[in-house]
Amino acid sequence: MTLTEKMSRTLVDGFLTAKDGRMFNGRGEEILLCGMGLGNWLLPEGYMWRFSGRYDRPRTIEALVRELCGSAFAESFWKRFRENYITEADVRAMAENGFNSVRLPVNWRVVMEDEPGITWKEDGFALIDRFLGWCEKYRLYVCLDLHGAPGGQTGHNIDDSADDIPRLLTDTQSDSREKTLALWCEFARRYRNRWIVGMYDLLNEPARSPKPGTPELDHAALRESLKRFYRDCIREIRKIDPVHMISVESDVWASRADFFTEKFDDNLCAHFHCYWCPPRREKYLDFLAVRENLDVPLYLGESGENTMLWFCAMYPLALEHDVGINIWPWKKMDTDSSPCSVKKPALWHRIQEYTKGGDRPSYSDAQAAFEEYLDNIRYENCGWVENVIPSIFRRPGSAFRACDFVRCGGDVRRVDENGIETDQWEKTLTEFTAGCSAEYTLYSAGEPGVIRFASEFENAVIEVSADGETLLRTTASGKREIAVPVPGGHDCVLKIACMKGRFTLDVIEWRKA
Repeated sequence: MTLTEKMSRTLVDGFLTAKDGRMFNGRGEEILLCGMGLGNWLLPEGYMWRFSGRYDRPRTIEALVRELCGSAFAESFWKRFRENYITEADVRAMAENGFNSVRLPVNWRVVMEDEPGITWKEDGFALIDRFLGWCEKYRLYVCLDLHGAPGGQTGHNIDDSADDIPRLLTDTQSDSREKTLALWCEFARRYRNRWIVGMYDLLNEPARSPKPGTPELDHAALRESLKRFYRDCIREIRKIDPVHMISVESDVWASRADFFTEKFDDNLCAHFHCYWCPPRREKYLDFLAVRENLDVPLYLGESGENTMLWFCAMYPLALEHDVGINIWPWKKMDTDSSPCSVKKPALWHRIQEYTKGGDRPSYSDAQAAFEEYLDNIRYENCGWVENVIPSIFRRPGSAFRACDFVRCGGDVRRVDENGIETDQWEKTLTEFTAGCSAEYTLYSAGEPGVIRFASEFENAVIEVSADGETLLRTTASGKREIAVPVPGGHDCVLKIACMKGRFTLDVIEWRKA
């Protein structure tokens, strides 16, 4: 199967299972997950609202809305926010753009009362149930992600913790652990028969690295506490649900491969996150070793917030190594790195100034700003950032660095602008001399496209081919741009070869015909 075939939504059918380090659907067919993360919907993060300072997590954003707009408005606002932020139109758009899965981050306070004892909030479960229905309709597997657990598992804004301490893993007297285990048992009870829930992601980014200004934590103890929690949680889930795949994230922002020293379950996925690293194969090597040692599939369950050149290098590289991917996030305010960009309301600057210590806006101005925000977050009112999805899939409409080749022949050199060899990806040029070639995988999604690249050519003879068929052979000297039409219809391997002379490439454009 080609990568495009492995990611087809026709494969979204039946419970996911792990076998031989890969994922399989209910029909026993291999599937490679490729999806989007729905950050901000059921666990708001301040940066997605363009807020500053302490307004970085659900509990403080909730306090801000209540303070600026009043309690009655705040109660209505959050109900409408959850109705508008993700709708059926968002799910349909994800499916139409080639995704086969979605990761749903959930804050525990959406489905459980923050009170003594255990009381479920049925309106929160109703939001999830409706969302699962849309995903069944459009065939998108759902990774159910406990992004914020009772007490906090990360110790940062992303888990909605009260004091930046991962109390789920540190406290011995609180009921955080009891509540978290009860929540996963409730998820298992409600969704054990829903195969559209592809996996249970037990904890998002647990046990962070030390954060300046917060109490020093014994990380070795945190790691052992986390492993005990995973063992206990899986044992309790399996009493109710013996079928669903379990997603386990490692510690330190889900970045540590050395966490995976044991196989917690037979139907397990090793889940890791990756941001702001050089997009090279070396980044994946430790996790590829985990797959080999434990015989578990790999899932790059959260990554993004970077340039399109980085996307176009990082994600095809993961997919080529049979690593599923999920891009963070689908939607946020005033962005060029997510598919959907929420327009800033006219008075939003007044809210932002207040979060930075400025004057408090009037009730009427604050309410007007948040009212407009509720309209702007709807899918149909968002701006569409054209090059994000082509860059994720390396389709026509994207661009990639010449150094991001699958394989090369001859003495292809990675150099800086002065011709000195370098390993700094952002500054890497690729030098071709006689006998050198480089190959790149292109994903067409059935579209024809045009490859474009420019260089200072030194009496060079260039040959460009796709799947072994020569598309262009030409001689070039001086500054010149080369444009080569590439037929559509299937994925292909593009080869650029220097038959004579010399040239250096930076960025290769893969544009629509």
